[in-house]
Amino acid sequence: MTTPGEAAARHTGLDAGSLAHLQRLLGSWGVLSDLSFSDLLLVAPVAGTDGARLVVLGQIRPTTWATLLRADLVGQMVEAADWPVVGESMASGSVASGFAVIPVPVHARLTSADPDSRDTGEVPAVPDTAQLECIPVRHGGDPIAVVVRVAPLEDRRPGRLERVYRDLYTRLAGMVAAGDFPFAGEEYTTEDAPRVGDGLVLIDPDGFVRYTSPNAMSALHRMGVTDVVEGRRLSDLGIDDTAVDYALRAGCPVTEEVERRPDVIVMLQCTPLLEQGTVTGAMVLLRDVTDLRRLDRLLLSKDAAIREVHHRVKNNLQTISSLLRLQARRLEPGKGQEELREAERRVRSIALVHEILSREPGDQVPFDEIVGSLVRMAEDSVVSQGDIVIRVTGDVGEVAADVATPLAVVLAELLQNAVEHAFPSIGADADATDGAGAAPGPGDTGPEAIGHVDLVLVNDGEHLTLQVRDDGCGLPPGFDIDRTTSLGLSIVRDLVTSQLDGSISMQSTLGTLVTIVLPVRDPAGGSPAP
Repeated sequence: MTTPGEAAARHTGLDAGSLAHLQRLLGSWGVLSDLSFSDLLLVAPVAGTDGARLVVLGQIRPTTWATLLRADLVGQMVEAADWPVVGESMASGSVASGFAVIPVPVHARLTSADPDSRDTGEVPAVPDTAQLECIPVRHGGDPIAVVVRVAPLEDRRPGRLERVYRDLYTRLAGMVAAGDFPFAGEEYTTEDAPRVGDGLVLIDPDGFVRYTSPNAMSALHRMGVTDVVEGRRLSDLGIDDTAVDYALRAGCPVTEEVERRPDVIVMLQCTPLLEQGTVTGAMVLLRDVTDLRRLDRLLLSKDAAIREVHHRVKNNLQTISSLLRLQARRLEPGKGQEELREAERRVRSIALVHEILSREPGDQVPFDEIVGSLVRMAEDSVVSQGDIVIRVTGDVGEVAADVATPLAVVLAELLQNAVEHAFPSIGADADATDGAGAAPGPGDTGPEAIGHVDLVLVNDGEHLTLQVRDDGCGLPPGFDIDRTTSLGLSIVRDLVTSQLDGSISMQSTLGTLVTIVLPVRDPAGGSPAP
């Protein structure tokens, strides 16, 4: 499916400022659709066609009326000769009306032509011929696009609500044609923004209420307002109207949340109505967001509780790590002491993940922070006459929490294995017993030499690739990761293949190269991304 931004960038040739203006319009034109009870299309000339072809950049359906456009027309091409009213509006820079045939995508035509559609209650995707009202979208002086209203054909007399809404639509349409709407520099979001159906209050230039929709009255009732509203200021009703006053004085839109009672929160979006640069009133949309904010607070409490759990787990793991370290110190130097130190290091690497989870909300972990701690842990374990330098290249970004823990253990084991056993002549223990080989190889450079361990991290969107390369002695002859008896490498192999669904390979190339490839998991479901 083509997005509005992709269609605009690909077909129109508009500059960055004009594209930004259209994006602001697409973020705020829901009010136009609701007030007009109509589907809206955003149409612009295709670059290089001298206006002979048009492209549909955006589409929105009303929440106050049934849609006439069942098909998605974004990205569709239209011959300008088929929609002459659009060219008329672009040329004159004013609102124009007429009739035209709406193009129906092939898949929509096939659906609407289904002989069984009458039995299922389906209606054609669009009417064969529709009444169009075109509003030029002006930016920087000249029209750059046209908002096309696909108007319903009606033969009944509208009520007061519909008359007020359509009058407001006409006023906003004039602002669009004059380049005053959407407001420059304003960022619009549709996540929580109120729509006309949530509740509408019409304010005159002096700040008095001239009309209140039924849903707006419901929101005001929840705020404790029971008096007559029309003909009075919101402040007379005990509601803070600072936002309305500012919008009327400055001619700028304002959005704020008003908490009349501890358990009632209403979002108030005030849009000034302009005519030739003069504020002629304001449109206030109200939305009761009490339940949304209650859910937000519950989520915040849940996140805080989860972080506290991770904090406690981290503290407990650090306590276990300290106990293992104390126990190792009481043992005589030898195999038992080394085993306890390895166990302590593995517990500490798991604690690193919980430490970050205790600070970062959510299920994703910035793994580069863990990498830095694991590298410092490996460097601190080196006790030798020479130096071993660990260099890190790249970043895998954020990973799921259930991936971060085993991956941290794997990386800690590989880095520790490299610094302890790849350089036996400068390492702390010349007896290599963890899979790297005991005899110095061609990479051995003497007691004062510097050894290098390179960690390369790559995330291409489909796979995570980790490489640990050293310039040490290499692997012993006949080494096979699948048949190793080393506890550390067995842990690494099992974690990679079983918990992470990845693959691991080890080879001697002027040292040792370990390559791990893991599928990128979907953050939502935890399964590998397709």
